[in-house]
Amino acid sequence: MVKLIDGKAYADNLCQELKKQIAHFKEQHQLVPGLAVVLAGEDESSQIYVASKIRRAQEIGINIFTHFLPASVAKGELIDLIHKLNQDANVHGILVQLPLPAALPEHEIVNTIDAQKDVDGFTTYNIGLLNSWQDCLEPSTPQGALMLIKSVLGEDLSGKKAVVLGRSLIVGRPMASILVRESCTVTLLHSKSVNIEDECKMADIIVSAIGKPGIIKAGLVKSGACVIDIGITRVNGKLFGDVDFEDVSRVAGFITPVPGGVGPMTVACMLANTVKAMCIQQGVSFESTNS
Repeated sequence: MVKLIDGKAYADNLCQELKKQIAHFKEQHQLVPGLAVVLAGEDESSQIYVASKIRRAQEIGINIFTHFLPASVAKGELIDLIHKLNQDANVHGILVQLPLPAALPEHEIVNTIDAQKDVDGFTTYNIGLLNSWQDCLEPSTPQGALMLIKSVLGEDLSGKKAVVLGRSLIVGRPMASILVRESCTVTLLHSKSVNIEDECKMADIIVSAIGKPGIIKAGLVKSGACVIDIGITRVNGKLFGDVDFEDVSRVAGFITPVPGGVGPMTVACMLANTVKAMCIQQGVSFESTNS
């Protein structure tokens, strides 16, 4: 019988641990992590995500600095703001909510963020460190997905066959790199891939980050596999994952729901990155929450 992977409960526990760490840093070092949140435009989904991140951060004791900008904001104005935040000692993490308005060059904007304050782990510098398996601020969605996988399969994933669907720079590719680092045998599938069904049916772990509702059916999943659904799509105000949950639940051993799976972990891991960023900048020890 399939086991539901409760990402919300896991994220709640992670945030409680972070709250204790933050209280410790405040008492012992007079340090409080600060997170700057930058939102350009009025995209409804982005506003919802940002509100959730701000609320969660404040609950665990992180100081929040908000910067809400119009969709018409000039590239130079946004870059100037990020430079100021890079220099602000009270700001330990900078989160620029994506997607940005179409006129703004996303890659250039993201790479303006100081890598030590890049709590999303999206800068080229941090992605490079990740791909060379060095310590860094890792992208929070793949980081959270790994925690959920280990919560049901155990810490040692050596030799597991893993399939990642989707090759985006911020989810698919770093997810594949992280699983290779964990000694999995990894296949990264995308829109140009062939034999997708055969590859998926051999996988012990399937991580889908495509953004097409219900595209993963039971016929693609090996009996007992661990299925992690990252692809969230909003249709008529309701959230759907890549995985046909009811169908796949008939064959999978473990599965994440949408909502309540990887989403809460993404936020929790971003907050963990904020605490870690403060520790890096202040030269104090950070107790990892990855165990």
